[in-house]
Amino acid sequence: MNSNSVFSQESSASFSMDDFAKALEQYDYKFAKGQTIRGKVVQVDSEGAYVDIGGKSPGFVPAREAALGQVDNLAAILPLNEELEFLIIREQNDEGQVTLSRRQLEMNQAWDKVAELAENGSSAQMRVTGFNKGGVIGEVEGLRAFIPRSHLQEKEDLDSLIGQLLTATFLEVNPDNNKLVLSQRDAIRAAAMTKFEEGMLRQGKIVSIKPYGVFVDLGGVTGLLHIKEVSNGQIHSLNTLFKIGQEIKVAIAEVDEYRNRLSLSTKILEEYPGEIVEKLDEVMATAEERFAKAKEEKKN
Repeated sequence: MNSNSVFSQESSASFSMDDFAKALEQYDYKFAKGQTIRGKVVQVDSEGAYVDIGGKSPGFVPAREAALGQVDNLAAILPLNEELEFLIIREQNDEGQVTLSRRQLEMNQAWDKVAELAENGSSAQMRVTGFNKGGVIGEVEGLRAFIPRSHLQEKEDLDSLIGQLLTATFLEVNPDNNKLVLSQRDAIRAAAMTKFEEGMLRQGKIVSIKPYGVFVDLGGVTGLLHIKEVSNGQIHSLNTLFKIGQEIKVAIAEVDEYRNRLSLSTKILEEYPGEIVEKLDEVMATAEERFAKAKEEKKN
């Protein structure tokens, strides 16, 4: 027997299974609050589920932390032997067990998703679950959301909206305050905006007259006909030229999809500066021919 064999036998004798178990107990598993880990569900009962995460003790998922939505069947949400991701919401207790959550992990992912949708100017579907005097309450991606009454298409009979899916855009996304506010009105406006392109001629109705311009309703979308875009001639007062409710034809000068705004123009219809001021009815009656001629001249 050589010296190496003797050393091997002595080492085996001096390091027993009890020593190995003690060394394993002293191993420091670093499980920190807020950490995302993977684990396998090993047991489910009425209180929650136990998950093997590679530590001394299995992690525990309370039933209320099993999912973002309502949990009717815990075993179906967290099937045995299923490997899933969990968020650590409480660090190890005296027994080395950490508390885990799928609900808060899914909530974080939902906030990330709505933040991305909002940043991209995209809309979302909100299922209405209730209402109060200020508006309707619902869910978007499992998160509690709110649409103010002023941003609803139906502003009176809010009870009729319960159960409906409303398409809405985002007004405020604040995960720190759990505040998610949307607008159905802006979503409808944004959808209507897709019908308009720069260089189109449309007919609309004047809904407001301001010193700086005229607002024209073009079928659900209101555009601004700025005073500088009315005529190439001088205009002293828009109130003497236009009336609320009056039908006029306007050219789409600019479409601002980000701000949901339309800039309008009528001076392109003039054959000489100030013609609109002098012969508004005649210009409007022949607007299509004038517009086509102006576009053709612009090409040449």
